[in-house]
Amino acid sequence: MNPISGVERAQVLTEALPYIRQYNGKTVVVKYGGNAMVNARLKQQVMEDIVLLWLIGVKVVLVHGGGPEISELMEKLGKKPEFVDGLRVTDRETADIAQMVLAGKVGKTLVNLLQMNGGRAVGISGMDGRLIEAKVKDPRLGYVGEITEVNTDPVRDLLDKGYIPVVSTLGCDAEGNTYNINGDTAAARIAGALGAERMILMTDTPGILRDKDDPATLIPEVTVEEAANLRAEGIVSGGMIPKVECCVEAIRRGVNKVIIMDGRVPHAILTELLTDEGAGTMVTGGAE
Repeated sequence: MNPISGVERAQVLTEALPYIRQYNGKTVVVKYGGNAMVNARLKQQVMEDIVLLWLIGVKVVLVHGGGPEISELMEKLGKKPEFVDGLRVTDRETADIAQMVLAGKVGKTLVNLLQMNGGRAVGISGMDGRLIEAKVKDPRLGYVGEITEVNTDPVRDLLDKGYIPVVSTLGCDAEGNTYNINGDTAAARIAGALGAERMILMTDTPGILRDKDDPATLIPEVTVEEAANLRAEGIVSGGMIPKVECCVEAIRRGVNKVIIMDGRVPHAILTELLTDEGAGTMVTGGAE
């Protein structure tokens, strides 16, 4: 592999300039999970992308999950993870485990990585400042939360002070109960409440595919209406359905555009935001 020359580096930076202008001072919410979260090399690259965006003046909010880590600790403690319709059955003990893993181990690890790469980050959970208020989503699931209110003051305060908020997807209610919240749903609601310019969902697929087994059939852009049609046609199916629903929710709540991207691709965030190439599938509200 030939090393890139100084002139070529300068050309890359020059081409990124219009995008830097576009996103400077704007809010971008990144939902982080999947393979990009468990692969050390990819994790490092995601942290680099986020810090670079922060350094050029983008207000980045990192929302993360941690399902595999929760399951791992449950098994170490002798509890067998159970799921209903893809959602974790969460009794009080499991809710405590989720709190330990998300607001503790995972959140603080990401904060530390961001700071090691030159950023300034603070970890908070949806319970801090009542950022995410919730109620029981389905009695069969226990303390799996349905979001009732998002109070963005804690996030806005951190952004205003120049920090990267790292948000663990936990919720609470007036009685002091802790709820496990779906990460994509939490990201969509937070992005909508912040009026974010972009929301990025990092997944383990290239985006929306016409043929789920053929990455070459990637659909680069869809409107909310087209997304509904794709679901009716069965093109959007399985695990992609809730992700697309979260994209639509975010758009309807005021997010400008949402991108479903493959978190397994190195520096996918920068490719999407700072180049003509883009990455994944962009979901929009339609005609602008």
